[in-house]
Amino acid sequence: MTITSLQTDAIELLQQLIETPSLSRQESATADLIQQFLEQKGIPHQRFQNNIVAKTTNWSDQKPVLLLNSHHDTVKPAKGWQRDPFKANLEGDQLFGLGSNDAGASLVSLIVTFCFFYEKELPVNLVLAATAEEEISGPNGIALVLPELGGIDAAIVGEPTQMRLAIAERGLMVVDGEAVGQSGHAARSEGINALY
Repeated sequence: MTITSLQTDAIELLQQLIETPSLSRQESATADLIQQFLEQKGIPHQRFQNNIVAKTTNWSDQKPVLLLNSHHDTVKPAKGWQRDPFKANLEGDQLFGLGSNDAGASLVSLIVTFCFFYEKELPVNLVLAATAEEEISGPNGIALVLPELGGIDAAIVGEPTQMRLAIAERGLMVVDGEAVGQSGHAARSEGINALY
């Protein structure tokens, strides 16, 4: 596998993921796509509900484990969309569509990175986890998969942070309610926070 071919594969996979609705708790079709992609590459994997897990071939219990993780679920499209959110539009070097940024681009980048290093001898064990239910902090996402992964020494988690390193959430509060604001991703300082 060359980097150029994997780049093409990543764009094609991202387009397929965008055009396949995958709201949280409804990710089975995108899990199928990721599974098919790995099968086409000849990479064995396991599926835990809508989570896909794969490990590199040269696994050794003496090496540290590096997790590559991102999610394939999305939130509902906001009213402000000016394009069809389920149509992957490639315009120049930009790809538009629901989930393209959060976190499809990160996910496919990690998947093709895993594919590139799959058979290589590395100083670490790589484990790929394409997970579900991230947008709702659901119990059938990374929380379901973590016990299956064993010990993890470090992780790269794909999220759109504009290359600003984030190491954890500072807290999480779930509130059932209705608020009015302007939708936008917090990492890009867009929108109007409905809580304020």
